[in-house]
Amino acid sequence: MSLHDPFDPNAAMSGCSCGRHASQTQHDIAAGAGVIDALNSRVIQTTVMRALFPKDAERRKFLSAVGASTAWAAISSLIPFGTLEAMAQEKGSLEKKDLKIGFIPITCASPLVMADPLGFYKKQGLNVTVIKTAGWALIRDKVINKEYDASHMLAPMPIAMSMGVGSNPMPINVATIQNINGQAITLHVKHKDKRDPKMWKGFKFAVPFEYSMHNFLLRYYVAEHGLDPDKDIQIRVVPPPEMVANLRAGNLDGYLGPDPFNQRAVFDEVGFIHILSKEIWDGHPCCSFGAPTAFVKENPNTFAALYRAVLTAAAMARDPKNRPIMAEVLAPANYLNQPKAVLEQVLTGKFADGLGNVRTVADRVDFDPFPWYSMAVWILTQMKRWGYIKGDVRYKDIAEQVYLVTDARKHMAEVGLAAPKENFRKIFVMGKEFDPAKPEPYLNSFAMKRT
Repeated sequence: MSLHDPFDPNAAMSGCSCGRHASQTQHDIAAGAGVIDALNSRVIQTTVMRALFPKDAERRKFLSAVGASTAWAAISSLIPFGTLEAMAQEKGSLEKKDLKIGFIPITCASPLVMADPLGFYKKQGLNVTVIKTAGWALIRDKVINKEYDASHMLAPMPIAMSMGVGSNPMPINVATIQNINGQAITLHVKHKDKRDPKMWKGFKFAVPFEYSMHNFLLRYYVAEHGLDPDKDIQIRVVPPPEMVANLRAGNLDGYLGPDPFNQRAVFDEVGFIHILSKEIWDGHPCCSFGAPTAFVKENPNTFAALYRAVLTAAAMARDPKNRPIMAEVLAPANYLNQPKAVLEQVLTGKFADGLGNVRTVADRVDFDPFPWYSMAVWILTQMKRWGYIKGDVRYKDIAEQVYLVTDARKHMAEVGLAAPKENFRKIFVMGKEFDPAKPEPYLNSFAMKRT
């Protein structure tokens, strides 16, 4: 390490760049070069590194591998300190600073999780506790009981909760889509000779929750191959962290689950990736960041600060060059608790598929935060298709009530993210076009449905 390494608070600071002062600090004072800013920068650098790598041994190993200057250059590219500080100072006073946010330990949660160790919440004046939670039903219940102020949620969850489907009704707003793509159908290694879904009759599959993209995409996929998802296969709800163990034990034949657990099954040599979810619908939403409508209305400045923090993390996560350091930050037990190698394969898109191939799919997972209304309308068509909701559905009204498109566009602009001008766009699922302006004709086009 250099004498002035900002990541090592114990490093000596003897000498200066000109050789005429006892320390670089004295040199800065003498030269009027903004010593306060320099010291603040060193404090920030040290604080960020300690947040990213709480254990001294991990921090030293990382710095030894890449070098202090390279490490700080990488982290500085992720964290726009000046912009964040300026934004925090310009906004209105926060109604509530101490917040609790729930998350499930999957890569979909990356933006809201990363905002914690990278200091994005603190830069907005928020004291946020991100709480690892066992499953989606528990997430839902803790939001309803006001134990969580906001939370990582599956994209369909805020719609179902707002409508009172599967729980007591509570209006929820979607601030951002946490991730697009990022899922897969994983099968047990014993089924390598059963790649044709027509051979899956009697299979036991898992999804993380009834009101999940996983459930609706799995149903869509098997139905397109002629299987009735309610009669020809079994679909069980299994929390994501338990999926690999259940696959290993033979309790499941496969699952449509979130990463990193598809890749973890390959890593543990108990499963293989049959198909990525992006090959079913490229650009599909998976998880979202939601909050009760009452919280949004009662704490507008706090919600806006929260919004900016998560969007800043999303902007960082979208850049492919940041994916390796994301894997490093997310790997520890308090976050995803996964081998770094597993997370790197998911986030970089260069991965082993368990069939002897190394594939490169750069957008295997992406972090586009814009909550298209068309996403919500498609979800509603599938909820109706499989009997989760019945009767007339106010597709457009529900989408506009739940998904905060206008707010997203405003806050994305504040953090330098480009947002589309349109609120709806056409979607293609397994080659079939979905026009969000015509949800009922789309729904009626399916021969297999429960309505």
